[in-house]
Amino acid sequence: MTDTADTRAHYAHCTTIDTRWMDNDAYGHVNNVVYYSFFDTAVNRWLIERGLLDIAGSDAIGLVVETQCRYRSPITFPDRVTAGVRVVHLGRSSVRYELALFRNDDDVPAATGHFVHVYVDRASRTSVPIPDAVRQALEGLRTSSSPSSTT
Repeated sequence: MTDTADTRAHYAHCTTIDTRWMDNDAYGHVNNVVYYSFFDTAVNRWLIERGLLDIAGSDAIGLVVETQCRYRSPITFPDRVTAGVRVVHLGRSSVRYELALFRNDDDVPAATGHFVHVYVDRASRTSVPIPDAVRQALEGLRTSSSPSSTT
């Protein structure tokens, strides 16, 4: 991930997530752990809405093996967060998403980060290839970090 802040146009998909009263901490802003929850929600919502993840029944599941978040400016309740998602690496069994969290109507992210899923067999927890339907859909999120009109 580059150190420069991308705009919303640099992300292949965006989804809106509302902050909650309980997300704020004693310092008056959304607690850092909630940013990771926003990342997780954005990726898994995308998978579920496309029928690519059945939480209780998918044979292959993506486990998070790495995350990172860079905090750029605070988010507070009752802000609306737009999470931008793009795929920057698609391997045999892993996918690396880059994400950005935009506060309200801001076009510069409040936070940026990445999230890596490794696909494993649900029962054995051994690495498996990304399922074909998932791979095909993830190709649609692939970007070279340049502005995209896809949402």
